[in-house]
Amino acid sequence: MATKDPTAVERANLLNMAKLSIKGLIESALSFGRTLDSDYPPLQQFFVVMEHCLKHGLKVRKSFLSYNKTIWGPLELVEKLYPEAEEIGASVRDLPGLKTPLGRARAWLRLALMQKKMADYLRCLIIQRDLLSEFYEYHALMMEEEGTVIVGLLVGLNVIDANLCVKGEDLDSQVGVIDFSMYLKNEDDIGNKERNVQIAAILDQKNYVEELNRQLNSTVSSLHSRVDSLEKSNTKLIEELAIAKNNIIKLQEENHQLRSENKLILMKTQQHLEVTKVDVETELQTYKHSRQELDEMYNEARKQLRDESQLRQDVENELAVQVSMKHEIELAMKLLEKDIHEKQDTLIGLRQQLEEVKAINIEMYQKMQGSEDSLQEKNEIIARLEEKTNKITVAMRQLEQRLQQAEKAQLEAEEEDKKYLQECQSKSDSLQKQISQKEKQLAQLETDLKIEKEWRQTLQEDLQKEKDSLSHLRNETQQIISLKKEFLNLQDENQQLKKIYHEKEQALQELGNKLSESKLKIEDIKEANKALQGLVWLKDKEATHCKLCEKEFSLSKRKHHCRNCGEIFCNACSDNELPLPSSPKPVRVCDSCHALLIQRCSSNLP
Repeated sequence: MATKDPTAVERANLLNMAKLSIKGLIESALSFGRTLDSDYPPLQQFFVVMEHCLKHGLKVRKSFLSYNKTIWGPLELVEKLYPEAEEIGASVRDLPGLKTPLGRARAWLRLALMQKKMADYLRCLIIQRDLLSEFYEYHALMMEEEGTVIVGLLVGLNVIDANLCVKGEDLDSQVGVIDFSMYLKNEDDIGNKERNVQIAAILDQKNYVEELNRQLNSTVSSLHSRVDSLEKSNTKLIEELAIAKNNIIKLQEENHQLRSENKLILMKTQQHLEVTKVDVETELQTYKHSRQELDEMYNEARKQLRDESQLRQDVENELAVQVSMKHEIELAMKLLEKDIHEKQDTLIGLRQQLEEVKAINIEMYQKMQGSEDSLQEKNEIIARLEEKTNKITVAMRQLEQRLQQAEKAQLEAEEEDKKYLQECQSKSDSLQKQISQKEKQLAQLETDLKIEKEWRQTLQEDLQKEKDSLSHLRNETQQIISLKKEFLNLQDENQQLKKIYHEKEQALQELGNKLSESKLKIEDIKEANKALQGLVWLKDKEATHCKLCEKEFSLSKRKHHCRNCGEIFCNACSDNELPLPSSPKPVRVCDSCHALLIQRCSSNLP
């Protein structure tokens, strides 16, 4: 035969003793019929058994002077895990006669029993096995399944009413010894057990009804809190919808402003193009007249005019490029208008969605009103149930009094005569009829409670539906926020297009300035043709860089002929004007020719 683990045997023995002590205490307390005092023997034995259960497997705490092994350490943890236990801890510490931790633990157990919360407090400890491992060994009763079984048995002690005096009692010096004689069966007690069984069953039914009433009250309070939270969430959603409406109105106003600005920009571009066309036509006419005069007067000027015509063709090509750019800008504007129309369609869809959200909110409000009506009806049903339970408790008290009277009558009948036995039997029959009636009333109460459970299930289903609708509304609000972000991105794109358009306008203005400069060039050419009879006039195609600064020519860095040497320079190197022998008027001259002419003039002076 394999030997059993001694710690497992100890745990089993303690569990059996706890079962016997709790069962005996409940049975004796119900037969006793009043509140228990500290001198009640089964109650004293119950506390002794609980001490042994809590002491099993305790770790020894070493100190400087001695070894410490008490159950006060794990019981102090209950204050941190269960906030309602702070009152017990404070009252135990304030007791004047307690000096040892064991005495404080015994006082704590008595106060927890009086509060009817010993099972709740110890359940919090057993759940936190990690914290208990600091005080108990791994094989301790509180660390194993036996501890959970004992905590479940302690729930039955809520039936007992105890009034214990802790201040005057010497809890430090008591010796905890289990009296096994109380739990051994006697032949005299077997007859009394049958009477106590019926009373215990009635009291169990009473406690069951009271616990059901407590649970119903807690569910009703939770439903009220949920309804309040739903109302708050509905108000928040209504506020968010109002904000979304205001944002949509603002976006519509911005769209109107953007359209008006686009129209103004188009008008301005058309005006600029008309002005440039008129200028180009006038310049062409003047150019034709000057060309005819130059053909008649000078053959060499024809070559220069051909060069100028090539320049004119380049300018026209540039104008064609600018016109194509203008067409591209017009296409971009059309695309912008299309985007604006599409956004208007999306705004219409958003309005429809807002109307659907309003309808859903109205339905939610109607459902809330219906749920409030159903809650009122349920409150009325609960009030009726409470009245019925009060009536049942009154009837039970009457039954207990009558039972006591019947027992006294039986004792008197046994002492006096056998004739009174028949009268006692008739009274017992009437009591049995009353008990059967009460059982029928209890069955009716159970059916009412089942109906209440069904009502609760329907309410929970309605609440889940409302939660689903709220989640749908939140998803729609997120979609509105994403649409708003898209609209802001489109606004940024519109601003970028505006910047591009302004840059194109600046380019057109620069081209207009260049055309005006070309007019001035033609006039300069006319004036300089007289002075260029004996000079070699350099062609524009041959010159790609300025002769002095050697910088490359471009649209911004134009070509200019020196009227003295005939070479081509940039504007910065040929911005001088001097009268030449061939032309009395001042003419454009490069920097080097300007310096030479000034030196000659200074040398000719006396």
